[in-house]
Amino acid sequence: MPEFRKRDKGGVDTSPDDGAIGDFLEYMQYERGASLNTVNAYRGDLESWRDFCLDTGRHLYPPETEAVSRFMTRLEASGLSSGTRQRRAAALAAFTRFLIYDGRVDAAENLPPIPKRDRTLPVVMTEGEIERLMEVCGEEDSPIAIRDRTMIEMAYDCGLRASELVSLKLSDMDESGGLMYVKGKGRKERVVPYVGSLKEAVRKYLVSSRQKLAKPQEGGGDGALDFLFLSKSGRQMKRQELWSILQRRGSAAGIARSRLHPHVLRHSFATHLQRRGMDLRTLQELLGHSSIAVTEKYAHLDTELRDIYDSFHPRA
Repeated sequence: MPEFRKRDKGGVDTSPDDGAIGDFLEYMQYERGASLNTVNAYRGDLESWRDFCLDTGRHLYPPETEAVSRFMTRLEASGLSSGTRQRRAAALAAFTRFLIYDGRVDAAENLPPIPKRDRTLPVVMTEGEIERLMEVCGEEDSPIAIRDRTMIEMAYDCGLRASELVSLKLSDMDESGGLMYVKGKGRKERVVPYVGSLKEAVRKYLVSSRQKLAKPQEGGGDGALDFLFLSKSGRQMKRQELWSILQRRGSAAGIARSRLHPHVLRHSFATHLQRRGMDLRTLQELLGHSSIAVTEKYAHLDTELRDIYDSFHPRA
């Protein structure tokens, strides 16, 4: 992905951005599966907000109510259409949600009343699609295939964010207890169990695959440090690589590309557990949500899916 440039009119890098916009664009493309056109649209919209902040001496985030109001007034005065202004407001809203998700902004802070998007159902895979995804990875017995299956199975079985998965270290795994210590957003740590077939998959990966992927690095150091999942080059796996793996394996399993991004596995984990009766408080702890309100969307999702089923199924 092209680097997000942070420059004032004189070409000096004085933006109040600390990498947040670049991280947001990467998150949208590689974790949320947004198209390149969508990512580029977000880029342009947030450049407009960044330029406004530079011109007026304001902080890029958190967006203050008065600043957002003046920003929207400036857009209107510049002659932009209402549709374009609405799109830029929506981009700022998405960026703000990411800031909360990423731990850069406290959800309890007084955030401005940015226009909300229409509520949509989270995209999920069916349990059958999850099984097909696992089977496709299991058709090979190479170190790469074993690693891919273990990563995908862990992402689904434990509901991990892509960033959490690729950041796991060997020292975070308590194999005897079947527990992992996950560092989530805002460096908050939570304990997530891994049991059954996943525990066996992790053991197989560690014994038969990881050692083959770990390669000596220049200078004699261990380039992978203590990371659990390694790339072909023996270094820490990146979110982009996880996205690519899921695209390739999912396509082989016949799953629509629109559902082949890491966050769908997390949505599927939460949705399937909620349908099977898990209480929201436990689900909140497993997902690492700071607010129960975020977790409640899965209860709403289950209700809406049942309503849709009842209205369309001939035998409902």
